[in-house]
Amino acid sequence: MSFPGHELSCVGLCFGTPEAPSLTTVPIKAATFSVTSICKDLAEEEANDVRLPACDAYFLMLYLEDAGHADIRADGTCTPVRHYEQGSICLVDLDEGAAIRLHSRLNSLTFVLPKTLFEEAASLSPNTEMRRLACRRGKPDDVLANLGTALLALLTGGRTASPPALLRHMAVAICAHLLHQYGETPESDPAGDRPSSGSTAAQQVAGSDASPLYPIATGAGLAEEKFLADFKRATGLAPIQWLMRIRVERAKELMEEHTLSIEDIARQCGFSDLEQFNQVFAGETGMTPAAWSRKRVN
Repeated sequence: MSFPGHELSCVGLCFGTPEAPSLTTVPIKAATFSVTSICKDLAEEEANDVRLPACDAYFLMLYLEDAGHADIRADGTCTPVRHYEQGSICLVDLDEGAAIRLHSRLNSLTFVLPKTLFEEAASLSPNTEMRRLACRRGKPDDVLANLGTALLALLTGGRTASPPALLRHMAVAICAHLLHQYGETPESDPAGDRPSSGSTAAQQVAGSDASPLYPIATGAGLAEEKFLADFKRATGLAPIQWLMRIRVERAKELMEEHTLSIEDIARQCGFSDLEQFNQVFAGETGMTPAAWSRKRVN
């Protein structure tokens, strides 16, 4: 199996989840951006190995829940199991392929990102250089966590189909962030985790609730006014309003499952604390999360 061209979305087959929701777009020139929502439980009678074919691309996984898995070496042995916290990432080069053995349920967003896509992204801004991305395992990344919340809403259907312009902007934003944050420099330590002190101002803003989407796209060379106009036209809302609404809708889905506490739901949906969750939820629905949940039960 390989990931050529428009077959990037077949990554679900590698995880044994061929029906996994997936979105693809060509955000800049010719290279394809692909994101797939993977939700896989451990199988008792089947292998829990995942093998990704060699190709000229990077593989990125954003963990939506805590997870644990080990790398499978070329000789078939495994590395020690590594714990990945919710909101962290795993970024690897697929030039020789990759393989992992799952030791827990996996709930993640997975991206197959051709290296030519980063060349195209770098060409958008004179301040952005094309650099090889450094491997990262278990690195917390608030920017990607925010963008992942928005992408997850598009993948799970929501009320409308994914607006093409919005998906393209988000794809460029992700590529720009990866280049800025994980692009190797002569001082980079390929095996370690660089401190985030070198983050751009756009990334710092995007990592907060102040404005989680458009500053990164602007840093990639997109005019802020055009991005905001396209976003408003596609969604009817400003970026932060749209993100908060998506978080509330996701929280409603989790509350209807009756498996998590209100505090856990607030954390999983990206709210900083229970107070913020209550305020935003009440602003969207006219009632607190607890009151809304009681009403649905009755």
